Amino acid sequence: MDRQRSHEEPVSLEISGCSKEDARIVFDTLCACFESDRGPDEVPQQLHETRPMVWLGTFEVTDAHECPAPGRLSSSVEVDAQGGYWAIERLRSTLDPLFAVRDLSSASGDQERELHVILESR
Repeated sequence: MDRQRSHEEPVSLEISGCSKEDARIVFDTLCACFESDRGPDEVPQQLHETRPMVWLGTFEVTDAHECPAPGRLSSSVEVDAQGGYWAIERLRSTLDPLFAVRDLSSASGDQERELHVILESR
Protein backbone atom coordinates (compact mmCIF):
# COMPACT_ATOMS: atom_id res chain seq x y z
CA MET A 1 0.00 0.00 0.00
CA ASP A 2 1.47 3.28 -1.01
CA ARG A 3 -1.30 5.49 0.36
CA GLN A 4 -0.14 7.84 3.07
CA ARG A 5 -0.82 6.64 6.56
CA SER A 6 -2.53 9.88 7.59
CA HIS A 7 -5.35 9.24 5.11
CA GLU A 8 -6.23 5.73 6.21
CA GLU A 9 -9.19 5.43 8.53
CA PRO A 10 -9.39 1.82 9.72
CA VAL A 11 -12.16 0.57 11.98
CA SER A 12 -11.77 -2.70 13.89
CA LEU A 13 -14.99 -4.66 14.25
CA GLU A 14 -16.02 -7.47 16.55
CA ILE A 15 -19.26 -9.22 15.76
CA SER A 16 -20.85 -11.46 18.40
CA GLY A 17 -24.11 -12.63 19.91
CA CYS A 18 -25.38 -14.09 16.64
CA SER A 19 -25.27 -17.04 14.26
CA LYS A 20 -22.43 -17.42 11.75
CA GLU A 21 -24.99 -16.75 8.99
CA ASP A 22 -25.94 -13.38 10.50
CA ALA A 23 -22.27 -12.52 11.05
CA ARG A 24 -21.67 -13.26 7.39
CA ILE A 25 -24.53 -10.99 6.28
CA VAL A 26 -23.02 -8.08 8.23
CA PHE A 27 -19.46 -8.78 6.99
CA ASP A 28 -20.58 -9.28 3.37
CA THR A 29 -22.51 -6.01 3.47
CA LEU A 30 -19.59 -4.06 4.97
CA CYS A 31 -17.09 -5.70 2.59
CA ALA A 32 -19.19 -4.40 -0.31
CA CYS A 33 -19.15 -0.89 1.22
CA PHE A 34 -15.49 -0.68 2.24
CA GLU A 35 -12.06 -2.19 1.70
CA SER A 36 -11.41 -4.92 4.28
CA ASP A 37 -8.77 -7.31 5.53
CA ARG A 38 -11.35 -10.09 5.06
CA GLY A 39 -11.13 -12.03 1.83
CA PRO A 40 -14.30 -12.88 -0.12
CA ASP A 41 -13.81 -16.54 0.80
CA GLU A 42 -13.47 -15.83 4.54
CA VAL A 43 -16.74 -17.14 5.85
CA PRO A 44 -17.49 -16.94 9.59
CA GLN A 45 -17.24 -20.40 11.12
CA GLN A 46 -18.93 -21.72 14.24
CA LEU A 47 -16.00 -23.47 15.88
CA HIS A 48 -17.75 -24.59 19.03
CA GLU A 49 -21.31 -25.77 19.61
CA THR A 50 -22.02 -23.91 22.83
CA ARG A 51 -19.27 -21.35 23.35
CA PRO A 52 -20.12 -17.87 22.05
CA MET A 53 -18.20 -16.85 18.96
CA VAL A 54 -16.63 -13.50 18.15
CA TRP A 55 -15.73 -12.67 14.55
CA LEU A 56 -13.20 -9.96 13.74
CA GLY A 57 -12.61 -7.73 10.75
CA THR A 58 -10.92 -4.44 9.91
CA PHE A 59 -12.48 -2.04 7.45
CA GLU A 60 -10.87 0.93 5.73
CA VAL A 61 -13.73 3.44 5.73
CA THR A 62 -12.10 6.34 3.86
CA ASP A 63 -13.64 5.45 0.48
CA ALA A 64 -17.15 4.08 0.58
CA HIS A 65 -18.55 2.13 -2.38
CA GLU A 66 -22.23 1.76 -3.04
CA CYS A 67 -23.65 -0.50 -0.35
CA PRO A 68 -26.09 -3.23 -1.37
CA ALA A 69 -29.16 -3.91 0.72
CA PRO A 70 -28.19 -6.57 3.26
CA GLY A 71 -29.80 -9.97 3.53
CA ARG A 72 -32.36 -10.50 6.28
CA LEU A 73 -30.89 -11.12 9.74
CA SER A 74 -32.48 -13.95 11.69
CA SER A 75 -31.74 -12.23 15.01
CA SER A 76 -29.92 -9.23 16.42
CA VAL A 77 -26.16 -8.88 15.94
CA GLU A 78 -23.81 -7.21 18.44
CA VAL A 79 -21.13 -5.02 16.92
CA ASP A 80 -18.20 -3.48 18.75
CA ALA A 81 -16.22 -1.01 16.68
CA GLN A 82 -13.02 0.88 17.45
CA GLY A 83 -11.42 3.60 15.42
CA GLY A 84 -10.84 7.32 15.08
CA TYR A 85 -13.74 9.72 15.63
CA TRP A 86 -14.28 10.38 11.93
CA ALA A 87 -14.04 6.67 11.04
CA ILE A 88 -16.60 5.61 13.67
CA GLU A 89 -18.96 8.36 12.50
CA ARG A 90 -18.54 7.18 8.91
CA LEU A 91 -19.23 3.56 9.89
CA ARG A 92 -22.31 4.58 11.88
CA SER A 93 -23.73 6.71 9.04
CA THR A 94 -23.16 3.77 6.66
CA LEU A 95 -24.94 1.28 8.96
CA ASP A 96 -27.97 3.51 9.63
CA PRO A 97 -29.76 3.09 6.26
CA LEU A 98 -28.85 -0.62 6.03
CA PHE A 99 -29.87 -1.91 9.47
CA ALA A 100 -31.96 -0.85 12.43
CA VAL A 101 -29.14 0.33 14.73
CA ARG A 102 -29.58 0.51 18.49
CA ASP A 103 -26.84 2.16 20.54
CA LEU A 104 -25.73 0.27 23.62
CA SER A 105 -22.79 2.42 24.60
CA SER A 106 -19.88 4.37 23.30
CA ALA A 107 -16.65 5.47 24.91
CA SER A 108 -14.26 8.12 23.74
CA GLY A 109 -10.56 8.44 24.31
CA ASP A 110 -7.99 10.94 23.06
CA GLN A 111 -7.75 9.69 19.49
CA GLU A 112 -10.11 6.73 19.45
CA ARG A 113 -13.76 6.09 19.88
CA GLU A 114 -15.56 2.86 20.71
CA LEU A 115 -19.04 2.12 19.54
CA HIS A 116 -21.18 -0.76 20.80
CA VAL A 117 -24.42 -1.30 18.88
CA ILE A 118 -27.06 -3.90 18.12
CA LEU A 119 -28.00 -4.38 14.46
CA GLU A 120 -31.34 -5.78 13.35
CA SER A 121 -33.04 -6.03 9.98
CA ARG A 122 -35.05 -2.97 8.96
